[in-house]
Amino acid sequence: MRRMGIVAALVAPLAAGLVGTTPAPAPAATGIRAVRVAKNLANPVGFTFTPTGRLVYLERNTGWLRFRNLQTGIDHRVHRVSKVNFDGERGALGVAVHPGWPTQPFVYVFVTRNTSVGLRNQVLRIKVQNGRVGVRKLLSVPAGPASNHNGGRILFGPDKRLYVVIGDNAVSANSQDRTGNLRGKILRLNPDGSVPANNPLGKRIWAYGIRNSIGFAFDPENGRLWESENGPSCNDEINRIVRGGNHGWGPSESCPNTNNSGPTPRILPKYTFVSTVGLTGLAFCDACGLGAGFDGDLLVGAVNDGIIRRFDLNPGRTGFDAGPLLVLDRPGPVLSLEVAPNGRIYFSDFGAIYRLAPA
Repeated sequence: MRRMGIVAALVAPLAAGLVGTTPAPAPAATGIRAVRVAKNLANPVGFTFTPTGRLVYLERNTGWLRFRNLQTGIDHRVHRVSKVNFDGERGALGVAVHPGWPTQPFVYVFVTRNTSVGLRNQVLRIKVQNGRVGVRKLLSVPAGPASNHNGGRILFGPDKRLYVVIGDNAVSANSQDRTGNLRGKILRLNPDGSVPANNPLGKRIWAYGIRNSIGFAFDPENGRLWESENGPSCNDEINRIVRGGNHGWGPSESCPNTNNSGPTPRILPKYTFVSTVGLTGLAFCDACGLGAGFDGDLLVGAVNDGIIRRFDLNPGRTGFDAGPLLVLDRPGPVLSLEVAPNGRIYFSDFGAIYRLAPA
């Protein structure tokens, strides 16, 4: 395993069992660089943008929610989430802005916290208006006992519902347990935390059979949800998520077959990295400024090798015609990938946020 360095603070547990020969990407599309837009940050694992392009990010360990103007560099502390537990892969991990911002002045965060009823993964809705902050808890589920496979990605979909991924907490049976256990699942919530009427089974669960994911994104051409997932000692996956679908992870797993648990049909990956790379964020290029050859492609980051790769989708956008193709190879981890309102693609590591740009 190479290029870990400070990644150990968050990803050593994630990467445990991920040692393998990194697959060499196909020949690169040359001329892509990373432009640093914010530096000296404190673990910005989760970040996003307001509709006007203001950067919104979390400090994983401290729980600070911060806003930054990328044009002026002015940075404001907005609210500190208390009692953050940042052991292993825990912490303040995901952030999303209400699609009706600023009329709906809400920021949503996913955070692991020490509470009076034990360790909990929570989704909090933070109201930011006229210099005042109010916090409402929308979701609170047990975390642990393992400190890894924690999840934490949150994102509003084109349906204006909030999607949340929670890992299996290193207990594979959690992923197939649909009796109220929300670990190993992708959830779908209304903006007020209630259950949408058209969710499958009338529950928060949107899809299950998930192992360990911190990345998903919606295809802007059709609204389908795609997800990256870390395997054990094999089989990192790129998945197209199916409503109510079983994506196969569970207690009956071993390498090389890691999609054999739970009821059929089991939704199989669209691409599998046989040797694991530690997949992280996903983003779609929709006029992202990298050239016509990138338009419509899916980009995915990795923590173990610091490579951003891309996949060319087929005409039906149900799978891939080509990939993985090398976009950027850098000397450090890649964490979240996000798309700004102007379509440009950004990514983070543990100390900075960058924009992808032509060389």
